Amino acid sequence: MVLLTRLNGRTFVVNAELIKLIESTPDTLLTLINGDCIMVRETVDEVVEKAVDYQRRIHGFSVV
Repeated sequence: MVLLTRLNGRTFVVNAELIKLIESTPDTLLTLINGDCIMVRETVDEVVEKAVDYQRRIHGFSVV
């Protein structure tokens, strides 16, 4: 799960494993595997970093 911010400033948590696509439109738009779309304040790079960190925590990967 990753903590993100909607454009109105409210924070929410999304399951990173449900993210299908992240694009810059110029706002960051997440498309989930069920087709839902969510615009967030974070940049594409920030969302990717949070999703990768989540996967590392869950699956025990470490950077060498």
